[in-house]
Amino acid sequence: MPQPDHIMKLTVPDFDSLDDDVKNYLNICQKKLGLMPNVLRTYTFNQNKFRAFGSMYNEIVLGGSNLSVLEREMIAVVVSSVNKCYYCLVSHGQAVRELSADPELGELMVMNWRAAGLKGRHSAMLEFADKLTKTPELMNDEDREALTLAGFSEQDIFDIADVASFFNYTNRMALSLDMMPNPEYHSKNR
Repeated sequence: MPQPDHIMKLTVPDFDSLDDDVKNYLNICQKKLGLMPNVLRTYTFNQNKFRAFGSMYNEIVLGGSNLSVLEREMIAVVVSSVNKCYYCLVSHGQAVRELSADPELGELMVMNWRAAGLKGRHSAMLEFADKLTKTPELMNDEDREALTLAGFSEQDIFDIADVASFFNYTNRMALSLDMMPNPEYHSKNR
């Protein structure tokens, strides 16, 4: 059975009703990605929040960091796996497949990131993201020390926490609104 064909369970504003800057942003995404991500179409429900979301995503996921975009996408997949967020598992699993040029890694991470056999730096980073998602109240000095021992700086630790926290937020939005991923993500980079 194919996934439902809705973008989300609330009414998505008509494209023509959007402010010019929002339409322009979505058109750039269409040209660059070949699609308008449904998460962005969802956020057009409130155009000020759309702008804030776009700015935050661009800074946290694509902005300057010692973490590669692939590492940030790996964190997104781990958080989404813990939260069982269908939208984010499909879209960020595809990003891991694309950025790593490894379709198996993308699938392993979606199903069970520990089965991917990641070692050292990546294992420590993803253990931190996993724990922050499952039991944030139990985070402690040992968790941060494990990242330091794996070679992460204090700025890197902040960035790991920031990425994991951001995707916990986006997962909750996607789950609460029954957001569906763009169908194109399913077949890309396989």
